[in-house]
Amino acid sequence: MAKEPELIHSVDRALDILLLLQQEGKEMGVTQISTALGMYKSTVYRTLHTLEHKGFVQQNTDNGKYWLGIKLYSLGMLIREKSHLTSVAYPYAKELSEKFREVVHLSVLDQGAEHYPKHIIIDKIESQQVLSLTPPIGSSAPCHCSAVGKCLLAFGGKRYAEKFVGSALPQYTNKTIVQWDELLSELASIRQQGYAVDDEELELGLTCIAAPIFRDSHEAIAALSLSGPTSRIRSDRFNEMVTEIIRITQNISRQLR
Repeated sequence: MAKEPELIHSVDRALDILLLLQQEGKEMGVTQISTALGMYKSTVYRTLHTLEHKGFVQQNTDNGKYWLGIKLYSLGMLIREKSHLTSVAYPYAKELSEKFREVVHLSVLDQGAEHYPKHIIIDKIESQQVLSLTPPIGSSAPCHCSAVGKCLLAFGGKRYAEKFVGSALPQYTNKTIVQWDELLSELASIRQQGYAVDDEELELGLTCIAAPIFRDSHEAIAALSLSGPTSRIRSDRFNEMVTEIIRITQNISRQLR
């Protein structure tokens, strides 16, 4: 068995703080971070001071709390600009969003997820209509209760999903799938039909449709979703939306090959 590489603990702690701020999505104080991560306050303070010096976090001088810094934004934008996937997918995603006037998300699996499978939103086209839940680019979200997440697990995440099987799946609504046997059965159905649906599983009143994007293999590298209020998605245009998102993702896949 290959020996696990040794971790540099100071770097590991710094990354844990950045990931915590991302996950919480809000400013946090030293005590809050210390409690959440089980670190000494002195360690948290020194780590934050170092991150702030490099521009990876910034302190709100009014309340003393910390938030992600502009350096992370600049790095993220650089990655986005250099990403072949996002540059190819963007015009197609924009076309899909404009046709149905709904939010479109482009996501990949979150390889650093812990406890249960997650995906990361790497691009988004805003809706021309009001939508209550619109997670930002760069945010991480659960796979088991989102169309794009289930799509990624079904078409590109077999080995990824295996390491989480049996772990607790958080429940968000009374429609959330929280049993692994039910989720695995759902993934099999998704592979058969070629697309996934989030039927108010993350938020009541919100429905999403997603289809996979492939490059050189049979495993999906990303997925594209169309999200909107259930009343608009589960309308007489539902089948048209399914057909269109499959067409769009197939076109993106061809462009990537």
